[in-house]
Amino acid sequence: MAGQDLLTDEVVSEHLTRNIQFFGLESQQKVSGSYVVVIGLGGVGSHAASMLLRSGVGRLLLVDFDQVSLSSLNRHAVAMRADVGIPKAQCLKKHFSSIFPECQVDAKVLLYDSSSEDEILSGNPDFVLDCIDNIDTKVALLAACVRRGLKVLSATGAGARVDPTRIRIADLRESTNDPLSRAVRHRLRKDYGIESGIPIVFSLEKPKARLLPFKGPTGEEENPSDYQIVPGFRVRIIPVLGTIPAIFGQVMASYVITQLAGLKVQTEAVVNLDVDHYEMLHQRLIEHEESLYGTSTEVLVDVEEVRYIVKELWHGRSAREQSAKNVGRGMWRSVNELILVRWDRTKPASVSNLILLKFKEADEHESRTLDDVREKEPEFFKRVTSILEQAELDFGL
Repeated sequence: MAGQDLLTDEVVSEHLTRNIQFFGLESQQKVSGSYVVVIGLGGVGSHAASMLLRSGVGRLLLVDFDQVSLSSLNRHAVAMRADVGIPKAQCLKKHFSSIFPECQVDAKVLLYDSSSEDEILSGNPDFVLDCIDNIDTKVALLAACVRRGLKVLSATGAGARVDPTRIRIADLRESTNDPLSRAVRHRLRKDYGIESGIPIVFSLEKPKARLLPFKGPTGEEENPSDYQIVPGFRVRIIPVLGTIPAIFGQVMASYVITQLAGLKVQTEAVVNLDVDHYEMLHQRLIEHEESLYGTSTEVLVDVEEVRYIVKELWHGRSAREQSAKNVGRGMWRSVNELILVRWDRTKPASVSNLILLKFKEADEHESRTLDDVREKEPEFFKRVTSILEQAELDFGL
């Protein structure tokens, strides 16, 4: 049986009786007649796929190039120790056959890229779930879905978070405090001209930890690239509380199921406080660039990226202030004295080349060369360079 016919079976109908009571028979038939592709089957994707299955989606395509590892058992939906070493896609398919055998489950042990795009995205899926944590692959997949006119829901960073109450669904342009979605948004706009229109699941919570250094078999810190299974994929460790990616996956499944059933759900709006301050600093940057260079064409940041630069990099104060005396709302008392300027005048005004200074400091900075700053203020030069390098890492530049 396939699609809507699934519900004519007494066992299947009883399995899905609570869904039928919730949606109504006709809407549940839409769910059971749907085809969903899930790409990335780790902590987020495995839980999303599992609940799609349990909710009666009639056909699933599960895609992941990686294998189950011992360290993934703290967050995977179904994997057991006996599954360690098995491809994640095949692991899920095996377990799914005993949970809801009527679902048509296809498993592909594949890395998504341009060569596998058609194999993965053909067949007119009703929804694509992006549960990938690699920026290059994620951006390529999202751009392909937009190009093909496919509905897609994307998961952002679930690692290093602890607060489930801050998880939200919103348009990509509205995400905050998430380095992964920030970098994806930047790349989509830069490489494909895509600025919005992609729903994402993200957390308003700032990550509680960063990537841990990679240690090889000797216990010494080593070059992670020497151990990459696939070039470009991280091998350093993201600390993960297993409950959070599981909740991300459940949120994704809930969103998709209600969409497939045709149930209208009004998601809670993401309120960005103090946005006027960021808009003012963005406009001030544009006017300063036009005054200094005769054009603002090399301003490569939008208001959301200005938020990141001002709040995350410089904490709302001049780059020359080392103390955090103005934190939170109080820091905006001095906003009228601040301006974003290029660190290196020979490079565009990008996320990794803008510093926040007071007006007099900005005038002085722009009258000097970087070589002069490096020679006369080595500690200041080193500190700023380090912060801007972090921006490059956050945005995958």
